[in-house]
Amino acid sequence: MRRIIFALLLCISSAWTLAQDAKPLELAPDAPDRYIVVPGDTLWGISSKFLKDPYRWSELWKMNPEDIKNPHRIYPGQVLLLDKSGANPELKFGPLVKVQPQVYTEQEKAEIPSISSQVIDPYLNRPLVAESDAMEAAPRIVALQDSRIYVTAGDKIYVKGVKSRDRSWQIYRPGLKLVNPETKEVLGYEAEHLGNAALVAEGDPTTLQVTASFAEIGRNDRLVPAPKPTVFSYIPRAPENAINARILNVVGSVVKVGRAGQLSIVIVGAGKKDGLEPGHVLAAYTSGELTKNRFQDRPETNKLPDERNGLMMVFRVFERVSYALVTQANGPITVGDFARKP
Repeated sequence: MRRIIFALLLCISSAWTLAQDAKPLELAPDAPDRYIVVPGDTLWGISSKFLKDPYRWSELWKMNPEDIKNPHRIYPGQVLLLDKSGANPELKFGPLVKVQPQVYTEQEKAEIPSISSQVIDPYLNRPLVAESDAMEAAPRIVALQDSRIYVTAGDKIYVKGVKSRDRSWQIYRPGLKLVNPETKEVLGYEAEHLGNAALVAEGDPTTLQVTASFAEIGRNDRLVPAPKPTVFSYIPRAPENAINARILNVVGSVVKVGRAGQLSIVIVGAGKKDGLEPGHVLAAYTSGELTKNRFQDRPETNKLPDERNGLMMVFRVFERVSYALVTQANGPITVGDFARKP
């Protein structure tokens, strides 16, 4: 029977592995001895069935650098067996079985996603963050068909600054300013995706036609080449570096009252520059309250410990910020909460 392999695209250093091994793995209270993967499963969901800390999935599989060179994949019908005979639990493959429906469809053959693809797919292949330097150099709409104020799908736009021969483009407008609350440094701007366009004729300005519009498109809106479609398939794991960032926004929420729950998407004020990569799991912490007390007729102030209230998996990384899906929430996660290495 052929071995079925599971996608691990990122390297785990030996130093990180040793550090993680120092803390024993804790199984989930009702961890099964045997589990059959079914269509609709996610890697995070299966991890949660076996582990108290699902981000330690690679340790349960005893992954090492050789596993990275020859990684394993999990598909529906694969049997996972939990071996508790050693000092630490280990997960192994059992014989492949057929799952319902009886016909082995293309969907069943597809490897299971790391996290819910329905939730994150809209965010994988569209502009999300406009970084200050890149924004200044981005192609810009300077005129619209028939001197209109706004255009929609089917209309032409004229763009300056196009230096590549990409055929497909995305149109965006810089939105909410993303600011580090401690240093006040601008980390970037949320990008409002306005629509898509296709190249019609090269030149200066370049002529493009709007192929899809989600909002009004006007002069001075910017463009970026459309990325190739990607699939999120990464092993959940803790980052190697210490991370101490803030949650800058809850997507789709007003910043001042922004609250996230399970399956919400948040923007974290750390990115590639801080060592974050897709698949990294961060813990959300609410800052401990300041309390006042009197002791022996003297006033005193104490800061309570920060409280961990959830986990999130990073799925899209930019230079200074990242997008993450909240995978566990023990309470509301709010703008300003900390995001740290779990």
